[in-house]
Amino acid sequence: MLEAVKQYNMTAKLLHWVSALFIFGLFALGLWMVDLNYYSEWYKTAPHWHKSIGLCLFALTLFRIIWKKITATPEIEGEKWEIQSAKIVHATLYLLLLSIFISGYMISTADGRSIEIFNWFSVPGFGSFFENQEDIAGIVHYYLAFTLIGLAVIHALAALKHHFINQDNTLNKMLRIKQQ
Repeated sequence: MLEAVKQYNMTAKLLHWVSALFIFGLFALGLWMVDLNYYSEWYKTAPHWHKSIGLCLFALTLFRIIWKKITATPEIEGEKWEIQSAKIVHATLYLLLLSIFISGYMISTADGRSIEIFNWFSVPGFGSFFENQEDIAGIVHYYLAFTLIGLAVIHALAALKHHFINQDNTLNKMLRIKQQ
């Protein structure tokens, strides 16, 4: 009989924390850059970094989803409703991320131009699929980003609740190098 996995593997932990860093960083950068004007020295640089990091996060997220499917993970702890809620929240976080990537792509490529990734390579643009695509996708992108951040904060608060109130192993599974 196989022994149950007690914590996430190092790759899963790294993917989780790097993704969190990128997500909150991109959110802050996105909020800051929407107020830039044409005369700002960051007017072109900030969106370039936002798109480049966003597409790197997209690749990381695809890898993360695959990694999650092919590796063993520890059981979710808590009451039945907490376990169900955790599964729904995790699925929703991934769905939000993928939707944000799609809407960001639709904003950036509506004019048919490709997206330069750190000037290493380009992701081709397919142009506009519908009228006012960049504006509509921009609104969707904006509200999905706020929803993602709100849900990520709830996710973090739930982990802290499990750690400090329930005093279970939920947070430790994503933090500890070695299980005690």
